[in-house]
Amino acid sequence: MFLGPDEDPNELLTSDAYNTLAKILGALRAHDSETIERLADPRVRSGRPWGAQEGEQGAESGELRDGAEEFEDDGLDAGMRVGTAAGVLRFSEERDPAALTQFVRLRVIDPEGTYWRRGIEAATRWLRETGNTELRVPYVYITPEDWGSVGSYPLGVFIADQRRYYAAGTLEAGRVAELEALGMVWSAQASAWEAGLAVAESYADTHGHFLPPTTAVWGGDGFPIGVWAKNQRASARKTRENAARREAGETGLSYAGELSQERMEALDAIDPGWAPEGWDVAWQRCYRLTLAHTRAGGTLPGQAGELIVQGEDLGAWITTQRAGWEQLTPAQRFLLESVGVEPADAGEVAVSGRHSQDERWAVNLAAARQFHTREGHLRVPRKHVETIRQGGGDNGGDGQETVVKLGAWIDNTRRRADRLSPQRRADLDELGMRW
Repeated sequence: MFLGPDEDPNELLTSDAYNTLAKILGALRAHDSETIERLADPRVRSGRPWGAQEGEQGAESGELRDGAEEFEDDGLDAGMRVGTAAGVLRFSEERDPAALTQFVRLRVIDPEGTYWRRGIEAATRWLRETGNTELRVPYVYITPEDWGSVGSYPLGVFIADQRRYYAAGTLEAGRVAELEALGMVWSAQASAWEAGLAVAESYADTHGHFLPPTTAVWGGDGFPIGVWAKNQRASARKTRENAARREAGETGLSYAGELSQERMEALDAIDPGWAPEGWDVAWQRCYRLTLAHTRAGGTLPGQAGELIVQGEDLGAWITTQRAGWEQLTPAQRFLLESVGVEPADAGEVAVSGRHSQDERWAVNLAAARQFHTREGHLRVPRKHVETIRQGGGDNGGDGQETVVKLGAWIDNTRRRADRLSPQRRADLDELGMRW
């Protein structure tokens, strides 16, 4: 249980091998806090009574000998009881008083400090293993399991926490100094960027692209990666626009809000199509999902609802692209043709053109009105499905049931609100639509 002559005394502080001892001392502290807390004072390492002077003899002053296993209840003061406890725990052997003191303080009296100490040890190990001189640890980084007592430690989150405490002014001066000695980078802006980039890499590894919707969150802490990506795309767009204006001879343009070349390249390395030019990210996401599907040997869906990937109805999307082929840019047409999507022929356009779009709008609006009549509002959950009955009428007949993915339709309509006709916006406004 105790350190040998060749062991590192610092291992005593965080090693799981000493969990049992920490639990025992914790239990004893609940019974007699004064005795255990005095173990955290290096002055009682000799086993002399509290307040005994240097030079007093052990037998006369009540000094305990090695191997003492028990004592009688003979009115010993607190110092004598501490000495006895130290003997039972074999603390009277040749040990590093500072290490033993820190052990009791850290593992028994202040267990919260264990998280801090492990963080410092993990950061030190990370610097040694990576060869870095600054603590620029990715937000999602967790130490390898084979790092002993600091294995599987959330070092990225720990570093981000310390930056947050530092910015709030609640990080103790001693801890600030200890982190700065390791090369801590306090910049909140740099920290936010690095955290976002790390989550972006994780998101792309899982989804096969970095085109998250604005509402997307990712990672154990629910990082708002969708909003972060939207902000980066806005910065990239501003960078491209300003570059074109400067190239045209315009001067005096501020670089504020632009995305640096280094950051642009870092995002391009994750996904070259992360910030499409000429169309929105939703179109790019559906294209990339279709591309991945066909590359995996899948066939193109022929109708809506036939293939849904990551919440996107690729069947409906492809049908829309084919019907509206003439409105697409040459680049979009080229990309669609590369995955096997072709324009609809004249007959298909006649059937599935503007008339069918108006019919689909009418069906969806009818579902929205039915929901509003029943619920009294139009706050529709994203996955809600509404079933309406069409046909029948006054002449009898039950009509045909139609299933409408009302929640998804409301969400998609809200995203393209700027492209709706005044009449369609007015129809939804009457139902209390929240834009």
